[in-house]
Amino acid sequence: MRNWGLALLDDDRRRGLLELLDDRYQSHSTIITSQLPVAHWHDSIGDPTLADAILDRVVHHAYQIPLKGESLRKLKPKLTQLTESE
Repeated sequence: MRNWGLALLDDDRRRGLLELLDDRYQSHSTIITSQLPVAHWHDSIGDPTLADAILDRVVHHAYQIPLKGESLRKLKPKLTQLTESE
């Protein structure tokens, strides 16, 4: 899956995500990373009913680790230069 929250999910992706999360729910770990704050995830999923179902499975038993501070790319320009030259 692409970076969570950068674009709205279409119906196929919403249903696929729900199916994936259903299969993994309470039996496998799932790691989700996003630059989009959790408060905006519901809107980024699109369909309110599917968003409720998806986020119920994501948030239940979840550990949230919000990161703060400047991007390492801003603090260490060499990281950006290495990525661009590769």
